[in-house]
Amino acid sequence: MAAKPVPPRPAPRLYLATPLVDDPSDLITRLPDLLAAADVAAVLVRLRETDQRTMIARVKALAPVIQKADAALLIDGHVEIVARAGADGAHLTGLAALEEALPSLKPDRIAGVGGLPTRHDSMAAGELGADYVLFGEPDAHGQRPSTQAIAERIGWWDELFEPPCAGYAVSREEAFEFASAGADFVLVGEFIFADSRGASAALAQVGAAIKEAHASMLAKARAGLTPE
Repeated sequence: MAAKPVPPRPAPRLYLATPLVDDPSDLITRLPDLLAAADVAAVLVRLRETDQRTMIARVKALAPVIQKADAALLIDGHVEIVARAGADGAHLTGLAALEEALPSLKPDRIAGVGGLPTRHDSMAAGELGADYVLFGEPDAHGQRPSTQAIAERIGWWDELFEPPCAGYAVSREEAFEFASAGADFVLVGEFIFADSRGASAALAQVGAAIKEAHASMLAKARAGLTPE
Protein backbone atom coordinates (compact mmCIF):
# COMPACT_ATOMS: atom_id res chain seq x y z
CA MET A 1 0.00 0.00 0.00
CA ALA A 2 1.35 3.42 -0.92
CA ALA A 3 2.15 5.78 1.92
CA LYS A 4 -0.51 8.40 2.52
CA PRO A 5 0.78 11.83 1.50
CA VAL A 6 1.41 14.20 4.38
CA PRO A 7 -0.20 17.62 3.84
CA PRO A 8 2.58 20.11 3.11
CA ARG A 9 3.40 22.30 6.07
CA PRO A 10 3.27 26.04 5.48
CA ALA A 11 6.51 27.91 4.93
CA PRO A 12 8.03 29.52 8.02
CA ARG A 13 7.33 33.23 8.38
CA LEU A 14 9.52 36.09 9.53
CA TYR A 15 9.27 37.76 12.90
CA LEU A 16 11.02 41.15 12.78
CA ALA A 17 12.49 42.70 15.93
CA THR A 18 13.00 46.45 15.85
CA PRO A 19 15.98 48.32 17.21
CA LEU A 20 15.32 50.02 20.54
CA VAL A 21 12.62 52.57 19.76
CA ASP A 22 13.11 56.06 21.12
CA ASP A 23 11.83 58.46 18.46
CA PRO A 24 9.69 56.22 16.21
CA SER A 25 9.54 58.61 13.23
CA ASP A 26 12.44 57.07 11.27
CA LEU A 27 11.10 53.56 11.79
CA ILE A 28 7.60 54.61 10.70
CA THR A 29 9.11 55.85 7.42
CA ARG A 30 11.08 52.64 6.82
CA LEU A 31 8.52 50.05 7.87
CA PRO A 32 6.26 50.03 4.77
CA ASP A 33 9.13 49.02 2.48
CA LEU A 34 10.44 46.56 5.05
CA LEU A 35 7.12 44.83 5.54
CA ALA A 36 6.64 44.62 1.77
CA ALA A 37 10.07 43.05 1.25
CA ALA A 38 9.21 39.63 2.69
CA ASP A 39 6.50 37.63 4.44
CA VAL A 40 6.54 39.20 7.91
CA ALA A 41 4.05 37.68 10.34
CA ALA A 42 4.81 39.93 13.30
CA VAL A 43 6.93 42.82 14.50
CA LEU A 44 8.47 42.80 17.97
CA VAL A 45 8.69 46.40 19.15
CA ARG A 46 11.55 46.96 21.56
CA LEU A 47 10.99 50.12 23.55
CA ARG A 48 13.61 52.23 25.22
CA GLU A 49 12.66 52.42 28.89
CA THR A 50 10.86 55.62 29.85
CA ASP A 51 7.51 56.62 31.37
CA GLN A 52 4.42 54.62 30.40
CA ARG A 53 2.63 57.48 28.66
CA THR A 54 5.57 58.03 26.30
CA MET A 55 5.97 54.30 25.56
CA ILE A 56 2.24 53.99 24.81
CA ALA A 57 2.46 56.97 22.43
CA ARG A 58 5.39 55.34 20.59
CA VAL A 59 3.55 52.07 20.13
CA LYS A 60 0.41 53.87 18.98
CA ALA A 61 2.48 55.72 16.38
CA LEU A 62 3.90 52.44 15.03
CA ALA A 63 0.73 50.35 15.20
CA PRO A 64 -1.09 51.58 12.07
CA VAL A 65 1.78 50.93 9.66
CA ILE A 66 2.47 47.48 11.13
CA GLN A 67 -1.12 46.30 11.42
CA LYS A 68 -2.06 47.72 8.01
CA ALA A 69 0.53 45.31 6.57
CA ASP A 70 -1.33 42.40 8.25
CA ALA A 71 1.49 41.88 10.73
CA ALA A 72 0.90 41.50 14.46
CA LEU A 73 2.50 44.06 16.76
CA LEU A 74 4.02 42.59 19.91
CA ILE A 75 5.76 44.56 22.63
CA ASP A 76 8.94 43.20 24.18
CA GLY A 77 7.86 43.04 27.83
CA HIS A 78 5.81 45.92 29.26
CA VAL A 79 2.64 43.83 29.52
CA GLU A 80 0.96 46.62 31.46
CA ILE A 81 0.74 48.86 28.36
CA VAL A 82 -0.23 46.27 25.72
CA ALA A 83 -3.98 46.90 25.78
CA ARG A 84 -3.76 50.67 26.12
CA ALA A 85 -1.26 50.91 23.27
CA GLY A 86 -3.37 48.84 20.90
CA ALA A 87 -0.76 46.11 20.56
CA ASP A 88 -1.63 42.54 19.59
CA GLY A 89 0.37 40.96 22.39
CA ALA A 90 3.64 40.75 24.24
CA HIS A 91 6.83 38.74 24.25
CA LEU A 92 7.92 37.64 27.73
CA THR A 93 11.24 36.35 29.00
CA GLY A 94 11.09 33.37 31.35
CA LEU A 95 8.36 31.24 32.85
CA ALA A 96 7.64 33.55 35.77
CA ALA A 97 7.04 36.53 33.48
CA LEU A 98 4.80 34.42 31.24
CA GLU A 99 2.71 33.13 34.14
CA GLU A 100 2.29 36.63 35.55
CA ALA A 101 1.30 38.09 32.17
CA LEU A 102 -1.18 35.46 31.01
CA PRO A 103 -4.24 36.71 32.94
CA SER A 104 -3.98 40.16 31.35
CA LEU A 105 -3.21 38.91 27.82
CA LYS A 106 -5.49 35.93 27.39
CA PRO A 107 -7.70 35.21 25.56
CA ASP A 108 -7.59 38.26 23.30
CA ARG A 109 -3.87 38.86 22.87
CA ILE A 110 -0.73 36.93 22.00
CA ALA A 111 1.59 35.73 24.76
CA GLY A 112 4.95 34.55 23.43
CA VAL A 113 7.93 33.56 25.53
CA GLY A 114 11.68 33.09 25.32
CA GLY A 115 14.37 32.73 27.96
CA LEU A 116 13.78 28.98 28.16
CA PRO A 117 17.20 27.41 28.77
CA THR A 118 16.02 23.83 29.25
CA ARG A 119 13.63 21.47 27.51
CA HIS A 120 11.66 21.25 30.73
CA ASP A 121 11.18 25.03 30.72
CA SER A 122 10.00 24.87 27.12
CA MET A 123 7.43 22.18 27.91
CA ALA A 124 6.24 24.11 30.97
CA ALA A 125 5.73 27.22 28.81
CA GLY A 126 3.61 25.20 26.41
CA GLU A 127 1.56 23.78 29.25
CA LEU A 128 0.97 27.27 30.66
CA GLY A 129 -0.51 28.36 27.34
CA ALA A 130 2.24 30.25 25.51
CA ASP A 131 1.23 31.06 21.94
CA TYR A 132 4.79 30.44 20.78
CA VAL A 133 8.18 29.61 22.25
CA LEU A 134 11.42 31.26 21.12
CA PHE A 135 14.75 29.48 21.05
CA GLY A 136 18.22 30.93 20.57
CA GLU A 137 18.06 34.49 21.85
CA PRO A 138 21.03 35.86 23.83
CA ASP A 139 20.86 35.67 27.62
CA ALA A 140 21.45 38.57 30.00
CA HIS A 141 25.20 38.22 29.39
CA GLY A 142 24.88 38.18 25.60
CA GLN A 143 25.60 34.46 25.36
CA ARG A 144 23.57 32.08 23.23
CA PRO A 145 23.74 28.40 22.26
CA SER A 146 25.45 27.24 19.09
CA THR A 147 23.52 27.21 15.82
CA GLN A 148 23.48 23.41 15.96
CA ALA A 149 22.09 23.35 19.51
CA ILE A 150 19.33 25.82 18.60
CA ALA A 151 18.41 23.83 15.48
CA GLU A 152 18.28 20.63 17.54
CA ARG A 153 15.92 22.25 20.05
CA ILE A 154 13.70 23.50 17.22
CA GLY A 155 13.61 20.06 15.62
CA TRP A 156 12.75 18.42 18.95
CA TRP A 157 9.93 20.86 19.57
CA ASP A 158 8.58 20.61 16.04
CA GLU A 159 8.40 16.83 16.25
CA LEU A 160 6.61 16.62 19.59
CA PHE A 161 4.55 19.74 20.33
CA GLU A 162 1.69 21.72 18.82
CA PRO A 163 2.40 25.37 19.78
CA PRO A 164 4.54 27.18 17.20
CA CYS A 165 8.23 27.76 17.80
CA ALA A 166 10.49 30.54 16.61
CA GLY A 167 14.23 30.51 16.09
CA TYR A 168 16.29 33.62 16.84
CA ALA A 169 18.65 34.02 13.88
CA VAL A 170 21.67 36.31 13.73
CA SER A 171 22.46 35.68 10.06
CA ARG A 172 20.92 34.54 6.79
CA GLU A 173 22.65 31.19 7.27
CA GLU A 174 21.06 30.68 10.66
CA ALA A 175 17.64 31.62 9.26
CA PHE A 176 18.06 28.89 6.65
CA GLU A 177 19.15 26.35 9.30
CA PHE A 178 16.26 27.11 11.64
CA ALA A 179 13.70 27.01 8.84
CA SER A 180 15.16 23.67 7.76
CA ALA A 181 14.92 22.37 11.34
CA GLY A 182 11.18 23.03 11.49
CA ALA A 183 10.75 26.53 12.94
CA ASP A 184 7.35 28.08 12.33
CA PHE A 185 8.84 31.57 12.61
CA VAL A 186 12.35 32.97 12.26
CA LEU A 187 13.06 36.05 14.37
CA VAL A 188 15.55 38.49 12.87
CA GLY A 189 16.61 41.91 14.04
CA GLU A 190 19.97 43.58 14.53
CA PHE A 191 21.78 42.14 11.53
CA ILE A 192 18.91 43.20 9.27
CA PHE A 193 19.10 46.84 10.32
CA ALA A 194 22.92 46.84 10.26
CA ASP A 195 23.19 45.55 6.68
CA SER A 196 25.05 47.99 4.41
CA ARG A 197 22.70 47.21 1.51
CA GLY A 198 19.73 48.41 3.53
CA ALA A 199 17.30 46.59 5.80
CA SER A 200 14.75 45.86 3.05
CA ALA A 201 17.33 44.11 0.87
CA ALA A 202 18.62 42.12 3.83
CA LEU A 203 15.13 41.08 4.88
CA ALA A 204 14.24 40.05 1.33
CA GLN A 205 17.35 37.86 1.19
CA VAL A 206 16.44 36.17 4.47
CA GLY A 207 12.89 35.63 3.24
CA ALA A 208 14.27 33.97 0.12
CA ALA A 209 16.51 31.73 2.25
CA ILE A 210 13.52 30.61 4.31
CA LYS A 211 11.54 29.78 1.16
CA GLU A 212 14.54 27.84 -0.17
CA ALA A 213 14.75 25.84 3.06
CA HIS A 214 11.03 25.11 2.94
CA ALA A 215 11.16 23.98 -0.69
CA SER A 216 14.05 21.66 0.16
CA MET A 217 12.09 20.16 3.07
CA LEU A 218 9.08 19.53 0.84
CA ALA A 219 11.25 17.90 -1.84
CA LYS A 220 12.82 15.58 0.74
CA ALA A 221 9.39 14.70 2.16
CA ARG A 222 8.06 13.85 -1.30
CA ALA A 223 11.16 11.80 -2.09
CA GLY A 224 10.61 9.82 1.10
CA LEU A 225 7.12 8.90 -0.07
CA THR A 226 8.25 7.77 -3.52
CA PRO A 227 8.51 3.97 -3.76
CA GLU A 228 11.84 2.61 -4.93
